[in-house]
Amino acid sequence: MRTPRHSSRYGRYSGGPDPLAPPVDLGEVLDAVTEDVMAGYSPDQALREFLRRGGRNQRGLDDLARQVHQRRRDLLSRHRLDGTVQEAKKLLDRALREERDQFLRDARMDPTDRQFREMRLDALPSSTAAAVTELSDYDWQSDAARRNYEQIKDLLGRELLEQRFAGMKNALQNATDEDRAAVSRMLEDLNELLEKHARGEDTPEDFERFMNRHGDQFPENPQDIDELIDALAQRSAAAQRMMRSMTPEQREELMALSAQAFGSPELMSQLDRLDAALQGLRPGLDWSGSEQFEGDQGLGLGDGTGVLQDLADLDALSEQLSQSYAGSTLSDLDVAALARQLGDDAAVAARTLTELERAMRNSGYLRRGTDGELRLSPRAMRKLGKSLLRDAAGRLSGRSGRRDTRLAGAAGEQTGSSRAWQFGDVEPWDVTRTVTNAVTRTAASGADPSAGLRIDVQDIEVRETEARTQAAVALLVDTSFSMALNGRWVPMKRTAIALHQLISTRFRGDALELITFGRYAQTMDIGELTALPAWHEQGTNLHHGLLLAQRFFRKHPTMHPVLLVVTDGEATAHLEPGGEAWFMYPPDPETLRLTVAQLDAVARRGTEITLFRLGDDPGLVRFIAALARRVRGRVVAPDPEDLDAAVLGEYMRSRSRNGSWGGSGDSFADDDA
Repeated sequence: MRTPRHSSRYGRYSGGPDPLAPPVDLGEVLDAVTEDVMAGYSPDQALREFLRRGGRNQRGLDDLARQVHQRRRDLLSRHRLDGTVQEAKKLLDRALREERDQFLRDARMDPTDRQFREMRLDALPSSTAAAVTELSDYDWQSDAARRNYEQIKDLLGRELLEQRFAGMKNALQNATDEDRAAVSRMLEDLNELLEKHARGEDTPEDFERFMNRHGDQFPENPQDIDELIDALAQRSAAAQRMMRSMTPEQREELMALSAQAFGSPELMSQLDRLDAALQGLRPGLDWSGSEQFEGDQGLGLGDGTGVLQDLADLDALSEQLSQSYAGSTLSDLDVAALARQLGDDAAVAARTLTELERAMRNSGYLRRGTDGELRLSPRAMRKLGKSLLRDAAGRLSGRSGRRDTRLAGAAGEQTGSSRAWQFGDVEPWDVTRTVTNAVTRTAASGADPSAGLRIDVQDIEVRETEARTQAAVALLVDTSFSMALNGRWVPMKRTAIALHQLISTRFRGDALELITFGRYAQTMDIGELTALPAWHEQGTNLHHGLLLAQRFFRKHPTMHPVLLVVTDGEATAHLEPGGEAWFMYPPDPETLRLTVAQLDAVARRGTEITLFRLGDDPGLVRFIAALARRVRGRVVAPDPEDLDAAVLGEYMRSRSRNGSWGGSGDSFADDDA
């Protein structure tokens, strides 16, 4: 017996998010967010900015919003709203043509009657609505003409119902009188239910009873009366906006024609009653708006209402994609509506953005401070620092003329002996002694070492190293507005983060102080410096920065002092005895005198001083060179993008010389890194 063959078909997955899609990658998001934070954005703004731009292979909100705008513009430029009137006119013209043909074919027709009829048809008003009304009692001689005329009434009835109930136009095509009576009963029951609900007198049983009777006429399959009202009100509001979008002439013509719907004015009465009930129940919808249609494709009432609903969807999507309202998140985005309007690819892009936002907020990379603002978390700062340190170290070791730079952070040369580990030790473990201690302790406790070995803190021994002098490192960074204006703001922050990461992870015995100086100077932790926005602040108060550095060095009298200064300007401000900053450009001689005096005080502590000059302004070059010569310091003039590698290089150069910290040793040098 032959085994039946099975065939398989493959295609795009359309059941929601792709179950085989890779998980979202937060690396690119975090990189973009931290880059924008360093440029002065808040983390929340930076995350929103990424979601707007998108990533390398990810469409952003701006691209989706552009598509929404383009579709809206296409709908308005393609259509006009007189489709129903034009269709009625075609049916009327066909009926009149067939009636006149009947006059010519019927030789037995009384000549007087024919002449009278021809005169009546010739005297019809130019308005389609008026002509249809005029012919309401006309005795048609042609059966085909009569059918075309009756189709006008049928068309109007179906279009009016289609405005409020999607799909009704097709459902009632070739409808019988019984079908129309069923629709009339549904409208009566619906109006009674809505009015009862408005009074607060309805029950779930009332809704169930209504759906049992008329549920087949509601393809939306509402589960309760609120869902029913929402579906009906949105379409009814779109119908009202469509009427207001017509020209006065189109609107007047259509209203006159509507009286002929199904040949019964009762239909319009029921629909007016329905619209009034829905508007009272959902007043927050747009019932009075209008649109400017400029195309040449006529739309009937039903299709036109659908287009107005599409426009309402697009307007809501545009607002959701803008994320400009308070408390907005991408979870507000109606992905189903986006799929209807722009297709599945747009919906997938939106779902991915939503997942990125959710994952980023839940990842631990962002945390909300006591003031309610999002900030980069310590975890994010560690990840950023690790990345920047790795990048800077790679460029540092690849510099021309430099030997491989190792950032291992060893505490000193090993002596060959070991000692018990103490909290804060960074020396490497003596693995042999540690395992031996664990085995001895396990055996002494009576446990069987072969059953498994657990190392306890008391077992750990570390290899002793020669003592090495620790350093107190003060990094002074210029935060005057020229740093941001000339593209040096982000490189300055990268430098501080990389140095902080190096010292906090590899040289934990050293102390680092981050000091910013603009009009005033202040100490900051790495998180504050990373998030520091670029203010339009005049003044380069190196004097105040040096005062704070001197205070830091006094707190660490046993550590070797190291001063690293990053600036792109001459000293133009100083701190007066009362605590106010004095600013003047060109520099005031008093500012220069106080700055030099404070630098001398720092140098007298045996401080190792390196000045990083950003820029080639002649005044800046002379100023920095004079300071370096005075205190036997070093000048490095790196490209801003290479600033982090230059600072790390100077820190490691001083630290590695003779295996310890010593005096400056080198005379003044100006290195173009």
